[in-house]
Amino acid sequence: MAIGQWIEDQLLGMQWLSDGIGLLLSRVGLDLDSRLGGSLHFFLYDVVKITVLLCVLIFAVSYLQSYFPPERSRQILGRFHGIRANLIAALLGTVTPFCSCSSIPLFIGFTSAGLSLGVTFSFLISSPMVDLGSLVLLMSIFGARIAVLYVVVGLVIAVVGGTILEKMHLEDQLEDFLFSGNAARGQAASMTLSQRLVYAREQMTGTFRKVFPYILVGVGIGAIIHNWLPESWIQTVLGSRNPFGVLLATLVGIPMYADIFGTIPVAEALLAKGAQLGTILSFMMAVTTLSLPSLIMLRKAVKPKLLALFVTVCTAGIVVVGYLFNFFQQFLI
Repeated sequence: MAIGQWIEDQLLGMQWLSDGIGLLLSRVGLDLDSRLGGSLHFFLYDVVKITVLLCVLIFAVSYLQSYFPPERSRQILGRFHGIRANLIAALLGTVTPFCSCSSIPLFIGFTSAGLSLGVTFSFLISSPMVDLGSLVLLMSIFGARIAVLYVVVGLVIAVVGGTILEKMHLEDQLEDFLFSGNAARGQAASMTLSQRLVYAREQMTGTFRKVFPYILVGVGIGAIIHNWLPESWIQTVLGSRNPFGVLLATLVGIPMYADIFGTIPVAEALLAKGAQLGTILSFMMAVTTLSLPSLIMLRKAVKPKLLALFVTVCTAGIVVVGYLFNFFQQFLI
C-alpha cells in the first residue's frame, strides 16, 4: 500500500516537483497563499509535470505503435467478428493517436480496407477518449482507481457505441470515395531497433509541438479556476446543487477542441473547487471525443445521418457515465 501511494504521489504526481517549485517561488518573495502566487505555482507545476509525463508516454507508446502500422492493425482486426472485433478495435485505439483529428485518417483507412462500420467506429470512439497516456496522467491526479475506471467506461462506450451503429446497417451513409479504392494491402516492412527508436523520437517531438499550446491553455484555465473563481460558484454550476451539471458540461465540451493532456489541468482545478467527479469526466470525454474540428473532418467521410447518430450515441454514453460517476463519487474519492 505504501509503495502504491508513493508511486501515485511521487512518481506520477511528482509531489517533489510541487514542493521544489513552491520553495523556489517562496524564495523569490511570492506568497503561495495569494492568488498570484498560487496561480503561478499551479501553472509551473502542471506544465512541467505534464510535459515530462507527456514526452515519456508518447515515446513509449510510439515505440509500441511501431509494431502496429495501419496494415498490420487492419489484418489483426480482420481476424475477429462480432463484439470481440469491437473490443479489439477499442483496445487498439488505446495505443494510437492522442487526439480525435489524428484518428480520422486511420478510421478512413480502416473503412476503405473493408472493415465493418461498427468496428471502425469502436476504434474512432476509443482512440481519442482513452489511451495509455490518459491512464497515467489521470492516475497522477485522481489516483489509480478513478483512472482505471475512466479507461474501462471509455472502452465500454466505444464497444457499445460501435455495436449499436453496426446493428443499424448504415453502410449506405458512408461517402462513396471510401469504396473507390482499396487501402494498401502489403505487409509493412520490418523496422530495426534503431529505426523504431528514431520513429518514437520523431512522433514524440511532432506530437509535443502539436499539443503543447493546448497544454499551456489548459493549465492557464486551470490556474484561473483554481485560484480566482469562487468555490461556491463552481459548486452551484457543476456541483451536486445542479442536477443538470453533467448535461451542461457535456454540451459545453462538444464544440471545444483539445486533447486529454489539455483537459486534465482544467479537470484537476474543477475537482478542487467542488465540481462533481462525473460532471468533470463527462466534460473531458466530450472535449476529446466530439470536438468540432474532428466532426468537421469526419463529415468528409460519412453522411449527415450517420454523423448525427455517432454524436447522439457518444453523447448519450458520456451523459450516462457522468451521472453514474456522480452517484458513486462518495465511494471513489
